[in-house]
Amino acid sequence: MQEAQQGVRTRTAWTLVITSAAGFMAALDNLVVTTALPSIRKDLGGSLEHLEWTVNAYTLTFAVLLMSGAALGDRFGRRRLFVIGLAIFTGASAAAALAPGIDALIAARAVQGVGAAIMMPLTLTLLAAAVPAERRGTAYGIWGAVNGLAVASGPLVGGALTEHISWQWIFWLNVPIGLALLPFARLRLTESFVPNARLDIPGTLLVSGGLFGIVYALVSAVSHGWTSVPVLTGLIVGGALTGGFIHHGIRHKNPMVPMRLFRNRAFAAVNAASLLMFLGMFGSIFLLSQALQMVLGYSPTEAGLRMLPWTAMPIVVAPLAGKLSDRIGGRPVVAAGLFLQALGLGWYAVIAAPGMSYAAQLPALIISGIGMALYFAPAASLVMASVRPAEQGIASGAANSLREVGGTLGVAVLAAVFSARGGYETHQEFADGLTAALWLGAAVVAVAGVAALLIPARGTAAPVAAAPPEERTKVLA
Repeated sequence: MQEAQQGVRTRTAWTLVITSAAGFMAALDNLVVTTALPSIRKDLGGSLEHLEWTVNAYTLTFAVLLMSGAALGDRFGRRRLFVIGLAIFTGASAAAALAPGIDALIAARAVQGVGAAIMMPLTLTLLAAAVPAERRGTAYGIWGAVNGLAVASGPLVGGALTEHISWQWIFWLNVPIGLALLPFARLRLTESFVPNARLDIPGTLLVSGGLFGIVYALVSAVSHGWTSVPVLTGLIVGGALTGGFIHHGIRHKNPMVPMRLFRNRAFAAVNAASLLMFLGMFGSIFLLSQALQMVLGYSPTEAGLRMLPWTAMPIVVAPLAGKLSDRIGGRPVVAAGLFLQALGLGWYAVIAAPGMSYAAQLPALIISGIGMALYFAPAASLVMASVRPAEQGIASGAANSLREVGGTLGVAVLAAVFSARGGYETHQEFADGLTAALWLGAAVVAVAGVAALLIPARGTAAPVAAAPPEERTKVLA
């Protein structure tokens, strides 16, 4: 008995270390470029549209293919696909570091997103398979804290490497970590899969085309105008394909994302809250990291350091939030976090001005950081608890995808508002655009808080419709 328990603890520890480290890399690359954007623009050239695509090329492919990554893992083996995704991500990081121009960098970032999309959803399913149910809240809390550390480290690491070495090192950093993880993942993770899992090629094509069309239209609106043919075409075609994806998920026998999952109030509410949270938060960080350098005159490292009261808070608070959610349920913790995040963004919008002092910014940064930290771990736990074990791969992929969709839309939407109300020409114009964008971000995150209140008290209701009987998880030693 003791040997068996020791084996479980060892397997849990290795799985937690490997999946958290991989999740750290994927989450880090969401934000690591933000403080490097002015330097990338100076070195490689490019407009606001190019800067958006430097961020969105990663988040868009990440978002679009996350659900496919989870399905591939269910069918061919989660450990096997995790290793493949990790290898793709590591190789694409090297390609981004070697990029000779802005277009090559954007292409490499897109391939990075492919690797992350395969790797990231499998971190939670591998973790869920290895950790006993009574310890998962704590494990998710640690996983959330490590992902929070990536959020915290992103602007600072990006700024420090950009200032003291070069912006290319924000990508070189992933290479030794990825190479070190590959053998450990192969030897220490337990293989698991869902027998008879099927790939949904039509669903993948529909959601890929739909999201790309919408994001392309939002990003292009800055340069082409909202009534231009490319923008209107992107919105119409993207909306139609997205609607087709939803219809496909309702009618198809084995869709990538069974829409029946969204009949479960817990699953639907926590995912709506997550999408809106990332829309408001991610778009705000995209603009604030530039404002600290281009308006207030901080260096990349100084800008990253000054973001820490916001971005570093999950390191301290996320594990406590995981334990608290185990005790009182995830709904009140997540909702409180979202309302605090909205308050922080609204505070920042009130004080945004070319001459604002750091002391005036500090309360907004701290409040936003606590809010973000309270959200992370309980949200992941709520998603995984709302479905059966055989559906956790699909649920993880859908949840992470919707978060990344939110981040992608956040950069596109808030940048569009920024361009409509301000610009890069003067510090005052930048502050005017930033203020308008932050108010929108605060409103969106507040709506996310309202959505979180719709989660059932413990967030564990079973899905309304039963899954096919063959969807049983098989675990191999």
